[in-house]
Amino acid sequence: MAHQYEERHEATDGLLNLFTKANHDLSVVHHRLDMEFQQLYPNNANPMKLVSRIKKVQEDISTLKGQCHKLLAAKQDLIDKAQRTLVENRNLVQRMQASLCIPVTSEDNDDAFTNFKQIIEEWTVQVNSKAGDKEHDADSDSGDLNKLLFSAIVQSN
Repeated sequence: MAHQYEERHEATDGLLNLFTKANHDLSVVHHRLDMEFQQLYPNNANPMKLVSRIKKVQEDISTLKGQCHKLLAAKQDLIDKAQRTLVENRNLVQRMQASLCIPVTSEDNDDAFTNFKQIIEEWTVQVNSKAGDKEHDADSDSGDLNKLLFSAIVQSN
């Protein structure tokens, strides 16, 4: 048994030596290319550095897409909650006005509510227009609005 272990150990050592030599050779080639590129190209045009920068930018874009999606989801969630709260509060005020025999403020006379509805409609129109004029009704859920706007922003950039 000890003999089998030594044979595997020697074979592993040979493989390890081969990988170590290959790694060293690749490091030498990398160093030579880097030196040659530094002599041939100015710093900003070095192909090796450009490839490295491109990879970094691609990673950053991926991260930014995720963060953008979260931001848009939070924005839509805030809009949905504000809309729900303001409509509920407006309805409550109207019920209180009616119970106190005070004339109820209609939508036509409620400038703040009219402005709020206009802002919500503009947001929905913006989402729809950036998504390539796809048909979309204002009653859809927040996830769909976020996906539309996110896809439109990512495609336009």
